[in-house]
Amino acid sequence: MRVQNEYVLKLIEKGERIDGRALDEYRLVQVEKGVIQNAEGSARVKIGNTEVLAGVKLAVEQPFPDKPEEGLLIVNAEFSPIASPLFETGPPSEEAIELARVVDRGIRESKAIQMEKLCIEPGEKAWAVFIDIHIINHAGNLLDASALAALAALLDARFPGWDGQKVDYTVRGDKLPIQHKPIAVSFTKVGNTFLLDPNLEEESVMEGKLIITSKEDGNICAIQKTGPLVLRLEEIDDLLGKAGKYAEKLRRMV
Repeated sequence: MRVQNEYVLKLIEKGERIDGRALDEYRLVQVEKGVIQNAEGSARVKIGNTEVLAGVKLAVEQPFPDKPEEGLLIVNAEFSPIASPLFETGPPSEEAIELARVVDRGIRESKAIQMEKLCIEPGEKAWAVFIDIHIINHAGNLLDASALAALAALLDARFPGWDGQKVDYTVRGDKLPIQHKPIAVSFTKVGNTFLLDPNLEEESVMEGKLIITSKEDGNICAIQKTGPLVLRLEEIDDLLGKAGKYAEKLRRMV
């Protein structure tokens, strides 16, 4: 492992990558919607060999007391040992919790869903949107893949039937009230170099990541730093400027 890490570092120092990509190039990105029959919405995203599955389930719940006229949004992530030997069975790991929170924040802060339109009866009943993210194969850059899969699943989702008393999951009704399409773009720093879409080998030598989620108009709705990463203001400004350009390419795929 040490020899491989040194090899990856030397390549990056020369402006090269282990898989031959440019420093600012994504691996092949594939998005497929409607892959889970029993979900209200679903999507599978592949970025290179990284594969993520997202499903949306809708249920009628009581609104939160501080937002009685809005629906609910709950995001969960599952890191199965089948996806990577780095993952373990048991309660959600810190990495899974962090990933779910970053995806949740991007959707929530961008106001992607018109939450007030999910309200059925203020303070009593509202639609709850549950997004479950499952890692199928971990080959690097899980966050970008997960955020993209969650958005694609939301765009695929339709309301089930509702007669005022119970939900009929055999019915597929209107689409969710989606008004924005937030996209997360992760920049990984290795030495003095920033990489787009790191693979697993590159993540093993990274200092950390800066994850930038933006809307269609380029406005930033969420930023997350991971790892012991130190960034200069000019570096942050540069990455903020680039985030929208890369995000737009991904947004066209959903």
